[in-house]
Amino acid sequence: MGRQVLLEDRLVDDAWVGIDAGRIVDIGSGRPPGPYRRLGDGVLAPGLVDAQLNGAFGVDLIAADSSEWHEVHTRLPGTGVTAVVPTFITAPVDDLAVAMRGARRHMATSDASGSASSARTIGLHLEGPFLAPTRCGAHDSRHLLDPTPRAIDTLIDAGADALRYVTLAPERPGALTATEQLVRAGIRVAVGHSDASDDQVTAAADAGASLVTHLYNAQRPLRHRDPGVVGAALGDPRFTVGLIADLHHVAPGAIRVALAAASGRIMLVTDATAALGMPPGTYDLGGQVTVVRDGAPPVRPDGTIAGSALRLDDAVTNVVRCGVDHAVALTAASRVPADALGRADLGRLAIGLPADLVWLGEDGRTRTTWLDGRIVFGRTAFEATPREEP
Repeated sequence: MGRQVLLEDRLVDDAWVGIDAGRIVDIGSGRPPGPYRRLGDGVLAPGLVDAQLNGAFGVDLIAADSSEWHEVHTRLPGTGVTAVVPTFITAPVDDLAVAMRGARRHMATSDASGSASSARTIGLHLEGPFLAPTRCGAHDSRHLLDPTPRAIDTLIDAGADALRYVTLAPERPGALTATEQLVRAGIRVAVGHSDASDDQVTAAADAGASLVTHLYNAQRPLRHRDPGVVGAALGDPRFTVGLIADLHHVAPGAIRVALAAASGRIMLVTDATAALGMPPGTYDLGGQVTVVRDGAPPVRPDGTIAGSALRLDDAVTNVVRCGVDHAVALTAASRVPADALGRADLGRLAIGLPADLVWLGEDGRTRTTWLDGRIVFGRTAFEATPREEP
């Protein structure tokens, strides 16, 4: 039982969730029908879903071995994340194919172990290499190319059923055909790292694109006579739009605009790199060096921002501090990304669904995380604070 529980995108006072055999079996408000454990403060919410994670805890996921892959996924629940989409940035197509095959082996090994202690991998994300040279940001421009049918086939074959979505620039030659090719294969397409006009972005949506990667960053901005990628993203209801709320990538006012203009379509992402959870220092992102200084996001040696060191629970707190309703911010980090990625069984508290939950304290930080009804983070803190009641 929690002081507040996120149910159907609303924070409900004194609500409770019943769990049995790893599933949610009952939900209500007021006094529960049997023995229960009360959370005296904070919020009980669905496990958070991060749709864009390059790495964490010193590990760049594109180069991770099985033990490193497992370590990252095991530690993510400490940030409230119970489901994640590992992201591989621009590299030669053949290298991306090798990385995806390796990731599929890691995923299969994790599934075979029967471990319920690590965040779920709900697919892979390729951010590139079909991006605009003028908007490539921290991506290695030497490896950018047009999305030919052969290149797309190579990635579809290597990713198999693990490839969840691909970010591309729709203005590149062949991009609309590639979008249709990917969508036919059951793979979602995101518009990102793009200098496209709003008409070109709309054409991508017509071809099946349904996501936008990190709104405002590495894309044509909104101008009153040239809405660009940002204008199309905010105005077209077919798009679910990623947003990095570390307060470095996007200013508070722009965060408020996004949540107001695209209500219910903004998903908070971290775009975190190996620097997440680590001290200032030097880390890899896609085989290139990034530097992290205290209080600042990772940057390339030339100063270009290269991902973040953001926790997803902190992203929620940042958005709330920008003046956005707490329930809206939590939903943007749980149900919205889950729905956008085709996982309506995650990111919400509903009867019959997996009991993936997170207890967030008054400071917004994760206190306890459950996966399939089992505490996988914060057991000591959880047992010390709540109390059993008849």
